[in-house]
Amino acid sequence: MIDQVTAVLENRPGRLSEILKTLADEKVDINGITIADSVDYGLCRMIVSDPEKASAALKAAGFVIKMSTVLAIEIPDVPGALQKSFTILAENAINIQYVYAFGTKLSQKAMIIIKTDDDDKTVSLLKTIGVASLDRAQLEERLTV
Repeated sequence: MIDQVTAVLENRPGRLSEILKTLADEKVDINGITIADSVDYGLCRMIVSDPEKASAALKAAGFVIKMSTVLAIEIPDVPGALQKSFTILAENAINIQYVYAFGTKLSQKAMIIIKTDDDDKTVSLLKTIGVASLDRAQLEERLTV
């Protein structure tokens, strides 16, 4: 499992840019990002090079921040691989709360960030079909390939 930083931001022009500037000023690299929006606010979920530093900087800049753990899974980059992974979770009553793609420099592999209602069981189930869950060190290794 890896740490994810989530920032709550008002749904107005420039607010995302403020988050990005804050992280750039602190030399925190964003490895993966997604934004889920509503009428009034958005949730900016990020995988970053230094979650603790990012969280502290964003809090100091006035953002509401939440740190959580998510799974980074590595699947073959072929049609049907994601469906196979998610089918085994559905068959075992695992609810996927959210998911987003994550870029790496790997060939033949796709990186997916996933949050479920039972991450430990998810890791175990995915392992049975050859899908790896990465820790922070493994993720860093793949980012520098």
